[in-house]
Amino acid sequence: MERVNEFGKEYRGGPSGVKYLFRGPRIDWGVIKFLPGEELGAHYHNRVEETFYFTQGTPLMVVNDKQFRVKVGDAFRLEPGDTHNIVNNTDQEVHAIFIKCPYDPEDKVAVT
Repeated sequence: MERVNEFGKEYRGGPSGVKYLFRGPRIDWGVIKFLPGEELGAHYHNRVEETFYFTQGTPLMVVNDKQFRVKVGDAFRLEPGDTHNIVNNTDQEVHAIFIKCPYDPEDKVAVT
C-alpha cells in the first residue's frame, strides 16, 4: 500500500503543469493544472496508453490533429501512437487527472 497527498507534491512547472502522485512500478498517475495560455506540448508514446479525466475548465484536447472542446467530466483514452496535446486557450484554470500504463518513463516522444 502506498499513500500520498496531492498537496505534498509539487507541479513540475512551478505553479502549474504536471504533478505526479505515483510513478511506477506499473503505472504513472497524477494531476495537471494549466493556467490560461499554457499547454501540455504535443507528444505521443510508443508503448504507453494514457487517459485524461477533466475536472475543471474547457481546454482544447488535440488528438491526431483533431480538436475537441473539453467539458468537465470528459475522459479521453489514448492509444500508443496517438499524438496529443492539451491547450488551455481559455481565461480559466484547467484541472485534469492522468493515468499512464504501463510504467515506462522513457516512452515520451515530443512532436515539434
